[in-house]
Amino acid sequence: MLLELDHISKIYGDLRAVDDLNLTVPEGEWLAIVGSSGSGKTTLMNMIGCMDTPSKGSVMLEGRKLEDLNAKQLADVRKNMIGLVFQKFYLVPHLTAVENVMVAQYYHSVVNEQQALEALERVGLKERAHHLPGQLSGGEQQRVCIARALINCPKLILADEPTGNLDTKSTQEIMEILKELHRSGRTVIIITHDEEIASQAHRVIRILDGRIEEDYCNR
Repeated sequence: MLLELDHISKIYGDLRAVDDLNLTVPEGEWLAIVGSSGSGKTTLMNMIGCMDTPSKGSVMLEGRKLEDLNAKQLADVRKNMIGLVFQKFYLVPHLTAVENVMVAQYYHSVVNEQQALEALERVGLKERAHHLPGQLSGGEQQRVCIARALINCPKLILADEPTGNLDTKSTQEIMEILKELHRSGRTVIIITHDEEIASQAHRVIRILDGRIEEDYCNR
């Protein structure tokens, strides 16, 4: 089992953003977490991605309880096990596509331009490697973000509304890349409010008021 959430809650005063939630995700699964704004899905993603900690309960990633890790160890888990893709691209505007990927390399390993170019090639963007973000379409910028997430060879791809700012054609391209990553053996968790996007995952979890309302397979 890659990920295990054991009775986790995230509490802000009187608000339970996540409320006594249990979830297990085996290695190699493609899971969609679906919910409307305020449902708790982004809070849940932050705890899975080691960007926040639960108020109660336990998060276990590849057999390690995250609450037992210090800040440096959590950062190492984030860098080495998890590839994060966000709705906002968070690209450095004065760096080229390949340089933006190399920035991610800097934080986890030796900077290697050839590896960065190979990551861009994997998402079909090698020919645009030396363009600035402002010279790329929204779909191309998101592909740079996926290449950046791939550079540490993560076991888990965690994508938060990765198609939220994209047109239909770019959305299809990004989903095809995520499908290919899943076929290559990576675990993919996508957080979305879009039912069409969720329907392409193999398993769907529906969140409401911080609890799992539905858990079903599309296969």
